[in-house]
Amino acid sequence: MEVVKITVSKAAQRATRKYEKENYDSILVKFPKGTKERIKNSGSSVNGYIVKKVIESLEKEGL
Repeated sequence: MEVVKITVSKAAQRATRKYEKENYDSILVKFPKGTKERIKNSGSSVNGYIVKKVIESLEKEGL
């Protein structure tokens, strides 16, 4: 599979950072070694897996 590199302008990068800052919370989490590989083996992206599980847990708890 060929990798295609797309150039993104500095203005577009700034706009993306601004949008993300205004619309998302960023949370750093640390897991024991091997956790990332286990999540990847589930077929999900690491971020997608964590977000899904956290949202499910919050909804289950009524938060």
